[in-house]
Amino acid sequence: MRTRFRGTFDRGAAAGIVGATALAFWFLIVDGSRGDPFRTPAFIAGALLGLEPVSTTLWHLVLYTVIHYTVFILVGLAISVLLTKIYTAPSLFLGLALGFALFDVVLYTSFTVTGVDVVRELGWPAVLAGNLIAGMSLMGFLHMTGATPPVAWWAILGKNKMVREGVTSGFIGAGVIAVWFLIFDMARGQPFFTPGALGSALFLGSADLASVNVSAATVMGYSLVHIGAFVATGFVAAALAAYAEDTPPLILAAVLLFLCYEAFSVGLMSLVAEFLLDPVTWWAIAVGNVWATVAMGFYLWRRHPRLRQVLAENPFDQTN
Repeated sequence: MRTRFRGTFDRGAAAGIVGATALAFWFLIVDGSRGDPFRTPAFIAGALLGLEPVSTTLWHLVLYTVIHYTVFILVGLAISVLLTKIYTAPSLFLGLALGFALFDVVLYTSFTVTGVDVVRELGWPAVLAGNLIAGMSLMGFLHMTGATPPVAWWAILGKNKMVREGVTSGFIGAGVIAVWFLIFDMARGQPFFTPGALGSALFLGSADLASVNVSAATVMGYSLVHIGAFVATGFVAAALAAYAEDTPPLILAAVLLFLCYEAFSVGLMSLVAEFLLDPVTWWAIAVGNVWATVAMGFYLWRRHPRLRQVLAENPFDQTN
């Protein structure tokens, strides 16, 4: 019993270090893309000390690092002990939940403790993404080192057809639209401009073309968001395809999903980066989404021969 209890604490502390390191590395990438490495730790340390303006000094970095790792070690210990008490195996889903919880803590306590809206100053997309990465890293470490045997992602895909099809179709859609905009940008003599500009708007708060920073960090950061969005869409599409085999009219829901996605894409662009609607025209967005939807639909169509059969016989028959 004593060995198990000590192991629980050891794993919790180590998981906290892993989560803290993941978050620190994420903001190192974000700060590096802004040309101001270590801005985030310096800003948070300055906010805690009530200093203005922000200055990157060794003292600030050390203070932030100590507080940062201490908080995450405590979180890791608490999560590790809690999971043993409720007899629940750690999972990446719980990691996502933990990431959202961490974001809420930062959102609601930063102003109370420091008097500074840290989320607004650092940018909520970057803060949310960083906390999700930290939460999944922490929980993933607990999963890999716990009593529950680790389950490889390819094993999950191999056992669950809907998950496999959702992930695959999502990657297909993301890849098609990425290639489309690469061609579109290269034709204008600006390779990777679209993902770089969207990454600048999401992570750097760019509000005009002059402030766009097309770099590896902004392109890769937006690409992760891009892939995640398409995988989520792929899950919905795969579920509709599976259930439409028994209820063919659900295909109409898939058409409505596409129309909503088109409107959502243009609307999101208007909300997040309205200044891009001039260089990246609405028709380019629409064409890219059409190509992505056709590719995803073709893949799912080929994977569901029974759906093809029932649609050929009577597409509006709900008794198949």
